[in-house]
Amino acid sequence: MCSAKPCLLNLGLQQTRIMRRSCAPTRLPTSAVSLFSSGLYSFLKVSKFGIRNDECKSRYGWVVVTAMDEDSLDFSSFDERMDNEAASNDDFRILSSSESEGSDSEVFVLPTTEGDLPHSSKKSNYSSHLDLSMTGHHLGIFHKKRRRRRIQPGAVLNLGLITFLTIIVLLVDWCSWRIVRLPLPPFYMTRPFFISAVLASISGYVFVPLLESFKFHQIIRKEGPAAHFSKVGTPTMGGLFFIPVGISVAIVLASSSSVEVYGAAGATLSFAAIGLIDDILSLFKNHNYGLPGWIKLSLQAAVGICFSYWLSSTNISSPYSMKFLVPLPAPLGLVYLGKFYLFFSAFCFASMGNGINLTDGLDGLAGGTVACAFIGMSIAVLPICPDLAVFGSSMAGACIGFLLHNRYKASIFMGDTGSLALGGALAAMAACTGMFFPLFIASGVFVIEVISVIMQVSFKKVTERLYGVRRGLFLMAPFHHHLELSGFKEPVIVGGAYTLSLLLSLVAAYIGLISA
Repeated sequence: MCSAKPCLLNLGLQQTRIMRRSCAPTRLPTSAVSLFSSGLYSFLKVSKFGIRNDECKSRYGWVVVTAMDEDSLDFSSFDERMDNEAASNDDFRILSSSESEGSDSEVFVLPTTEGDLPHSSKKSNYSSHLDLSMTGHHLGIFHKKRRRRRIQPGAVLNLGLITFLTIIVLLVDWCSWRIVRLPLPPFYMTRPFFISAVLASISGYVFVPLLESFKFHQIIRKEGPAAHFSKVGTPTMGGLFFIPVGISVAIVLASSSSVEVYGAAGATLSFAAIGLIDDILSLFKNHNYGLPGWIKLSLQAAVGICFSYWLSSTNISSPYSMKFLVPLPAPLGLVYLGKFYLFFSAFCFASMGNGINLTDGLDGLAGGTVACAFIGMSIAVLPICPDLAVFGSSMAGACIGFLLHNRYKASIFMGDTGSLALGGALAAMAACTGMFFPLFIASGVFVIEVISVIMQVSFKKVTERLYGVRRGLFLMAPFHHHLELSGFKEPVIVGGAYTLSLLLSLVAAYIGLISA
């Protein structure tokens, strides 16, 4: 019924040419025939304007007829007229299989010249419709060519984020002598930032195929947005390659006797181990929940308590010659928390880990916002502990290197291995310096995500008790899923989060400097 030869289709109203490739028998719906016969086919647009078969993809934006009804349509062999018309007719174009993106069957309908239209009193209307059709055809081809050359939105977001963070660290290095009143080496924060970014990006090209070969694929939540099922098969546990890079660069470039850097590195690796266990259990159980929530939270709190007691028994370099102090802006000044400092540190560890874990729901969202938070915290702690500024700058660079593989559309996810480790690193920087207030400002995006989940769960419980029906305050929690279901695209949400995180990080850096 179907051959690879071009055929001629006579619809009664006008004569159009058809090119068919090898395909299965198909039928033209009655609605499609009436559409052509009414002359309205000229308004069907190509690309954005076209009828398109889900199983057939055309490189050219011509109208695709997905069916043929040989009983109702008049076909005549194209071979009988090829010798007379092929050389002179420029309106008919044959697509070879190498020119098309798909291998399935397609039927392309192209209008012939105006002379093929039937003579009637409405010939001028048909002619105008035909002109519109051909204009839409050419515009569709032009639009698709331009779209293929368009830069991916993830690359644009990465470039903008790297540019702003680079300008910030260069300005801080240039003005560091005014900030700390100490002769710091040149490019004190810029060097670890760029070295970690380069090493993390290079290591990603090795580890991403490795994780893919082991089939460590992300388990997509069934309760999540339906669009996320297109991400099935993406590797996870990306924290295995960029977290060690950030820690290693910080240890090498910081002072060899820096107790704070080793303590922060230990807390980061401990949280990474908790996340790794959770990721492995998720893979074995084949669902998105590995460790039970209460066990995961208990382990995070235990690490935070151990870190707090390590702080109380270790000599931390501090310009105040006293521990357990929280620097706040004037007129509050230094606030002594005493033993409450230890519990507050444990709370920060648990909250930061879970906050970043909840934020890690869109391509590049967690990596970029955490990089901004690390830069803000690095500037805030620079007058108190310059070595921790190196640690934060190095971790920010590692996040940027990871973003080259995690940008939209992501080729790998960081998993709980990465998100929990980043939360532990931020909390360790604050616990060693008392910069809790700048931490919560720089982590404003994570705070919003956590609050949205708490509000959603509380609202559902209240409405269930009052009305007997669970109602949500948001379309879905965390908040970035609410925005996604509201119609915002992933790059738009991520770009807005980057902008907000950059502003909050600058505010946190300023508050940290005036507090210290």
